[in-house]
Amino acid sequence: MRIVTIRALGVLVTVLSCVVALGGCADSGAAHMLPGTTDTDRYDAIIANSPVADPASIPPGSWADKIRRRGTLKVGSGDTTPFFALRDPTTGRVTGFDAGLAEMLAHYITGKPTNAVAITPAHVDTREPLLQNGAVDAVVATYSITPERATKVAFAGPYYSSGDAIMVRAGDGAIHGVSDLNGKTVATQANSTAVLALQRAAPAAHLVTFEHDSECVAAVQQGRADAYVIDQVILVSDASTDPGVKVVGEPFTQESYGIGLPLGDPTAKAFVDEWLQKIYVTGSWAKLWKATLGTVVSGGAPTPPAIGSVAGS
Repeated sequence: MRIVTIRALGVLVTVLSCVVALGGCADSGAAHMLPGTTDTDRYDAIIANSPVADPASIPPGSWADKIRRRGTLKVGSGDTTPFFALRDPTTGRVTGFDAGLAEMLAHYITGKPTNAVAITPAHVDTREPLLQNGAVDAVVATYSITPERATKVAFAGPYYSSGDAIMVRAGDGAIHGVSDLNGKTVATQANSTAVLALQRAAPAAHLVTFEHDSECVAAVQQGRADAYVIDQVILVSDASTDPGVKVVGEPFTQESYGIGLPLGDPTAKAFVDEWLQKIYVTGSWAKLWKATLGTVVSGGAPTPPAIGSVAGS
């Protein structure tokens, strides 16, 4: 086991990189688990015990009423990011902090404890189209709120705060912060907020983009990129399962994640904002955080960001 400690948004993050085949991290709370997976019994109990909406709060014909009548929440999500949304190769189930929030929202609307979410893969360049064409009801996928994106979709939240940071190969001693990226080949996800952040902070960096997080990590592993820049919590998740990479330096931006919703239906945003406030107050949000991200981030659950506290929300 290799231990990497970094500072994330004011707290120390301890990443446990387990290298024993089919072994789990000691702090995961579940034996015999693959790194990045979730203790599903604990996870399911948190969702099942989270709030359920008062029927009076779901007016006929509203966004939530359509979902309640259908019996499933159609969600755009990823499935390759440990601790946020990771698909179990055996069961096919996607679990993690984002995936759990989607299940919790579905539970709130339908009253079903499980099996009330239908997932459509959502990547950085497909999230807006999925919402605009009605293919999904919501996108929960480490979706950073920006004023530009808010002209295309509505954002509930924010529900989590992160910031862009840097991943390099474990043996790299040349890159310590964003200024060191000038003249280097840097990978990130196409159409992510990190593209503009890199252009501003390291204008002499040679930027290469990929569609998926896993492709960016592979570019660093294989030496095709010197570094990978994206939200720090995503990099921490990646590094927790791979001793060949590490996260360096401090975050150089602040990113706030929101739940993407259809822009033309104001009932959706109001309803989801109200739900977020309820899971903050009842402790369901903190319990889910502890069962997912809290297995690799030291200390207690952070205080969730205030609803509507960033531009675009």
